[in-house]
Formats: sequence, structure tokens, C-alpha cells
Amino acid sequence: MHPELAADLARLPELLEETRQQAVAFLDGLDRRPVVPAPPAPTEPAPARPVEAGGGLSAALAEFAERWEPRLSASAGPRYFGFVTGGATPAALAGDWLTAAVDQNSNSSLDPAGQHLERETVGLLRGLFGLSAAHHGTFVSGATMSNTVGLAIAREWLGERLGVDVAEDGVGALGRVRVLSGSAHSSVSKALSVLGLGRTALRTVPALPGREAVDPAALERALAEADGPCVVVANAGTVNTVDFDDLRAIAELRERYGFWLHVDAAFGAFAALSPEHAELVAGLDLADSVCVDLHKWLNVPYDSAVQFTRRPDLQARVFRNAAAYLGPAPGAGREHPGGEQPDLVHLTPENSHRLRALAAWFTLRAYGRSGYREIVERNVAGARALGEAVGRIDGLRLLAPVRLNVVCFTLATDPTPERLAALAAELADEAFVTPTRYAGLPALRAAFSNWRTTGEDVRRTAEALAEAVRKPAGG
Repeated sequence: MHPELAADLARLPELLEETRQQAVAFLDGLDRRPVVPAPPAPTEPAPARPVEAGGGLSAALAEFAERWEPRLSASAGPRYFGFVTGGATPAALAGDWLTAAVDQNSNSSLDPAGQHLERETVGLLRGLFGLSAAHHGTFVSGATMSNTVGLAIAREWLGERLGVDVAEDGVGALGRVRVLSGSAHSSVSKALSVLGLGRTALRTVPALPGREAVDPAALERALAEADGPCVVVANAGTVNTVDFDDLRAIAELRERYGFWLHVDAAFGAFAALSPEHAELVAGLDLADSVCVDLHKWLNVPYDSAVQFTRRPDLQARVFRNAAAYLGPAPGAGREHPGGEQPDLVHLTPENSHRLRALAAWFTLRAYGRSGYREIVERNVAGARALGEAVGRIDGLRLLAPVRLNVVCFTLATDPTPERLAALAAELADEAFVTPTRYAGLPALRAAFSNWRTTGEDVRRTAEALAEAVRKPAGG
């Protein structure tokens, strides 16, 4: 064994304690560090260090603390309002540390404990969002991959309707495909590109007046004009204003027009936990496939989402992986170990992945539905309070009602991208907001999804916003 590896193995408990102390110091300092630190002055890159001079884990910890930790944002903290980013609850953090320690590949029934745990966790999530047992789920890396998997299954369904096998014969067998949506997330276009359907397959259907929710009458007209089976991507929580399509009305249209209904509920699915807002996701269970991002409102570490579908048979047809060392694949002429449930290797683009489900299992087991209801309702209250504060700040304008957990606002006069970027930069020590465009106007958005965020964080953010708006340009 290499001497530095051997030395680290001999001192592993001590080194893990050193790592724990460094992690605790970082988390304890979240409230005091700049939410997004200013970029460091340009410097020469660190020279590549030859393997012979590795130095072991202690040296790596010291260099990380000196060179990289000061540059990291407080994205795990309570005033990081960009990208709908959650933090990691204490239980999720513990689960993620154990994920690395046990280092399981949870894809095969030849070594089954990991995928059994994942399936149990999927069941917990299904109950959290009010989905029936007809929905089967798998963990993926994020909302983009969840949307991609859901649309891949939809692509196979289109082939089924047209009597072709896309997984075997390719997307060319489909001909022209139509994907209809009111306000599709950017990841939908990316997924269509990856899947060979093309970005131009996406047709934007008019929204209701003053809304981001699709107009059901306009959607019906678009469906009536379609010259074959198509896919509808509905939204349960849009990016800018957290608007929700009427899922039940869209599902009723499916009875007449026979399309595949994919619902992007990346963070909006969590509205199901709040009695005040659960009606927003009424009809979610009617979807053919559903995307939910877990490193948002579930507050587990990044690289975690879940994808649900009613057609796991089509899913396995798309992602089937034939390799003797992995065991038999679905449709390989013999019963798969585990009966009707294919191994996870046959359900996503990945042939292997870390045991992402463990962090989710830990936090769901630790805090349950009531814990997550409290987080959701506290975040929603915080977004409402910040929206009210924005309305009182001279020089700012709220662009849409605060429907759930996102505040979308702009400058009252001359809201150019440059001026808004300067405002966001001025705010960055205290809070992080991201740029967007809404109703033709450059804007900023603050998304609440972190379990640490309290009313005090809202107060500090509002005060920093007011001060930044008052500051003279270039001052």
C-alpha cells in the first residue's frame, strides 16, 4: 500500500474528526460569511503537484481550507435565494456522510440492499406527494434528468401509439413530434435535444392573461390541430412566479385527445404538504410521468431527484442494459430477479449511481410529513413577507403575486439587466437573488426553500434591499 494511503488508514478516526471539525466550522459560520463572496483577484493557477508529493489527507484539508473554502458561497444557508436551492437538514447531512462511507452502487439485484432501500424511500415520497401506488419511481441526479427520463418514456409511448419501437429503431421512426406546454422549464428543451426529438418540437401554448399557467382552451385548440399523438408538459410551479397549470382540466382533455401528460413539479409538488396550498397540485396523480427535484424543498444535498411514471414497462424498454455481469435484463427471455420490478440499472441512463436515496430516507424518517409541512409553510410565509416588504420599498416593484415561495420583482424605473445585476451584486454579502425575465421585463427572483430560513432572515434581506436601492449608482 502506498505509504500515504497506509498512514491515512492508520489515522482514519483522527482524520475524520478533523474533517468533522472543519465541516462544523463552515456550517457554524454560514450566518456570518458573505452569501456570495466577491471573486478573488486573478492569480497564477496552483502548479500541478506530482503524485510523489501528495502529502496525505491532512495536507489536502489544509489546502482546501486556505485556497477554496473562502471562495465558496453560503448556498447551504438561510439567505441563498437563488435557483430554488435547499440546504441539507441535519438528518440529510448524516445520511449523505453515511452514503459516502458505505459506498453502495444501488443498481443491481445481485447486490440488492441499496435498491431495496431506494424503493422504500420512493414509497415514502409517493405518500408525501399524494401519488397512488400506480406511480413507480426512481432516483436520478436532478430535475433535468428527471424531465429527460419522463420525456424518454413519453417518446416510447408515442412509438407505441404509432406501432413503432423507438428504443430499437430510433427516433426517425416517429416522424414529426409535437410537445405542447404553456411555460416549459428550460430543461425540457434540453431533454428534447438529448432525446433526438429536437428543440423545435416544443410549441408554446398561450397562457392565461397575466399568468404563467397554460390556458386550457388554447391547449385544446392546439390539441385539435395536432396531426397525431403528442406530449403535453404541464407545470406544477413555474420558475418565475410559481404558477400552476390546472392539472385536472388538462387530464380531462387527455380523455378526448389521448396525449402523454408529463408534469414538471420540480418543487411545486411540495405544495401538497400545506392544506392551504394542496389544491394547487390536485390532479398530480393523474399524470403519466412526474418530475420532482429533491435537492430543492426536501433539503437533501445536491444530486438528488425522483422521477415517477405509470409505465415502468416502457421505461425499462428505453433504458434496458444487456450485460451478463449485471444479471438478466427485462425482456431477455427469463424472469428477472425480483419479479415484475426491473433492477434500477434498467430504469435510468446511469449504469451505476451512488445511494442517493439514503439522505432522503434519513431526513424523511427523522422529520416526517409534519416536519416538511412546517418547512414549506415557514418558507411560504417568508416569501409573502419579503413580497410585502418589496411593495413598501420605494424604487422596487413586485411583478406578480407571491403564490407560494418565489418573489419576482424589478426596479420601478429603468429596469435594465445591468442595473438589476448591480443591485444583485450590491446585495450579495447579505442575500443572493438571481436574474430572470418576466412579462418582457428584466427582473430578479428570490426563491425560498431552505430549512434554516426564518423571519429574521427576511428582515435582514429586506433591509439590505432597501439600502441597496437607495445607494447612488456607482456609489
